[in-house]
Amino acid sequence: MFSVLECVVYQHDLRFVLIAALVCILGNTSLFVVLGRSTHCVDARRRHWLMVAAVAEGVGVWATHFVAMLAYRGTMPIRFDVGLTILSVAIAIGFFWCSFRLLGKAPSAGRCAAGAAGAAVGVAAMHFTGMASIIAPARVTYDLVPILVSLLLSGLCFFAAFLAFARTKGWTKVALPAGFAVLAIVILHFTAMSATTLVPDPTRGDILGTANSRDWLVPAIVIANVALVALALTGSLVDRWLTDAHGLADATLEALAITYDGRIVEVNARLCALLGVSSGAIVGSTPSDWFVASDGSSFEAPDGHSAEARLRNSFDEDHILEIATQTIEYRGRSCQVLAIRDLSDRKRAQRAIEHLASHDPLTDLSNRAHFGRALDAAIDAKKPFSLLALDLDRFKAVNDIFGHGAGDEILCRIADILRSVVRADDIVARIGGDEFLILQTGVSEPDEARKLSARILDTLAIEMDVARDPMAVGVSIGVALFPQDGTDAEVLQRNADTALYRAKNNGRGNAAFFDQEMDELAQERRALEHDLRHAIARDQLYVVYQPLVATAFASVIGYEALLRWNHPERGEIAPDDFIPVAEEIGAIVAIGEWVLREACQAAAAWPKNVSVAVNVSTIQFQVPNLPAVVRDALSQSGLEAHRLELEITETAFLRNKHSALKALHEIRALGVRIAMDDFGTGYSSLSNLKAFPFDKIKIDKSFVASISDDEAARSIVRAIIGLGRSFNMPIVAEGVETPEQRQMLLDEGCPQAQGYYFGRPAADPFQTEPWPDLEKRDAER
Repeated sequence: MFSVLECVVYQHDLRFVLIAALVCILGNTSLFVVLGRSTHCVDARRRHWLMVAAVAEGVGVWATHFVAMLAYRGTMPIRFDVGLTILSVAIAIGFFWCSFRLLGKAPSAGRCAAGAAGAAVGVAAMHFTGMASIIAPARVTYDLVPILVSLLLSGLCFFAAFLAFARTKGWTKVALPAGFAVLAIVILHFTAMSATTLVPDPTRGDILGTANSRDWLVPAIVIANVALVALALTGSLVDRWLTDAHGLADATLEALAITYDGRIVEVNARLCALLGVSSGAIVGSTPSDWFVASDGSSFEAPDGHSAEARLRNSFDEDHILEIATQTIEYRGRSCQVLAIRDLSDRKRAQRAIEHLASHDPLTDLSNRAHFGRALDAAIDAKKPFSLLALDLDRFKAVNDIFGHGAGDEILCRIADILRSVVRADDIVARIGGDEFLILQTGVSEPDEARKLSARILDTLAIEMDVARDPMAVGVSIGVALFPQDGTDAEVLQRNADTALYRAKNNGRGNAAFFDQEMDELAQERRALEHDLRHAIARDQLYVVYQPLVATAFASVIGYEALLRWNHPERGEIAPDDFIPVAEEIGAIVAIGEWVLREACQAAAAWPKNVSVAVNVSTIQFQVPNLPAVVRDALSQSGLEAHRLELEITETAFLRNKHSALKALHEIRALGVRIAMDDFGTGYSSLSNLKAFPFDKIKIDKSFVASISDDEAARSIVRAIIGLGRSFNMPIVAEGVETPEQRQMLLDEGCPQAQGYYFGRPAADPFQTEPWPDLEKRDAER
């Protein structure tokens, strides 16, 4: 009996032992290279690489064990049972497969322990199956304790190897685990060998037969193992390179195809997704099998540049592709790579941007810029056409009452109506607010424009019935014809606007064609607007003052400031002619401030018991600094606030009643008095008298003018006087021109009056002749 360990040390060829160690190191190094590759693969490919790792490690461990056994040079002849030897290899591969599966893709400590146990048991099972394959004239006995110790130590080393593999990076992810794995195999092998004893048995001496040399098996096994390891390592590296290359190709935003001799030899996943087929259906075909030129002709791959194309048999005209080519070397051959980029989204986005740039975002009608280009093109074509300018009636009132959301809804409804009545070649545009333009091309007679205008008015009357729909609006239309009404865009639009202005003045809700008389009136209007904007700077405006008297005593208690315009060419222009224009163009704000300052400055020099009244336009209430303007006028002039009276009409409450009341309260807080002018006309409402405590009510002169011969007018005056008495508000009658009118007002109890009967307006009332004796003057008549 002798110890196998002593046999290894003294009866083994140490060269073969060293070879066995190198085989073990090489096998474990390749193991962790392949395992590292498997962690970067999807599940299906990962299972394949786990099998490669199990085969490489199983064969490597077996080769280590078998070469070490072949190194034996003892006196006892041995050989190996082929079946058990093959079984030992299969056992190693199977156990390592299970061990690697237990590790998982992201090994935890628990998984590492389970995998280590499987690996240690697998090596032990392989080892003792290999020992069982020994055929020798002896019996094999084992010492169980060292074997169990070797199994435990091997498991701990495998655990350290797998844990290091899971927790480290870089080259240590291979070197450190491989070192622990080699140690695990060596410990188990040699510790188990130390527990193995061969007991000679003379009765088994004839089982060997003739012993042949086994030295040739060592290089054969080593070469086979090295070849297997090299194949595994090479396959891992090549697979990684190919996978990275394919992954990079698939990660690109473009579809790629490689062609050789006009045929597709390689594609990426994005091209398969674009065409909706597998790569197998594409490889071997030609690009023209899948693409056509953007104009529908046969597709030819562009040489060194890009071209637009479409998918063959695609019915989506917006599906545009850009195909660029470049010559590359692929698999040692000169090939062409086709980069296919889907431009559909870009084209749609570009088309959407172009649409937004040329269309109104609310109504989707053409905008001013797009319409201008179309109008210029129509003029360049030198063919007759009509230009219609449209403006909505009552839109501002509806917008103020129901809000901007309702206003937007109305504009969209109008746009739909206009689209429904025009022809396909006509262009409808919204150029701002509630203003629209229509370009009617291909017409030679004004009657076509007249028919279109009638269709618009009739359709709008049906779709928007004012009697049933409180949000209904009307439309006024002005028409200009090319070329008779203008030969350039600016003149045509100006003349269409002039015709529109005439249509509105004619009662709204109708159409008007431009004529030369309109042009003259429009030019006169534009000149008036221009001069009015500069009237203050040119010192053309001045203020006159009309007396306000106590009706019973005919004594002056104040004056009303009235604006006058002395034009250097036109002479005196009536206030009714230029004040509405000033309100329309916004000049009334500056003019109103000027009148207020002038009136306060003049009144400051009057007797302390005489007040001044100044009219304030509705437009001025839209300016938030009106109270500040009043405060500054009083401060600069030195006029006491109670001597200033501001006259407003009820239209000041229509646009924004809340802000108007806020401004009035701020002005009242200064000590200024507020009078309601023109009461009894327009939007008179008792709610306004309730909302704000006016200091005075003024009866409109239209009622006073007919008080002598119209009982209805006299009843209205009587009612207003009674209303003022109920609210404890003084009443002023405007426009008194005869003694009869004055007497009737006295009879009805009207306390104050003004008009030509009491005196005409004067620039400086205290420089004129003394106040006349009205009773004496009336008696002399």
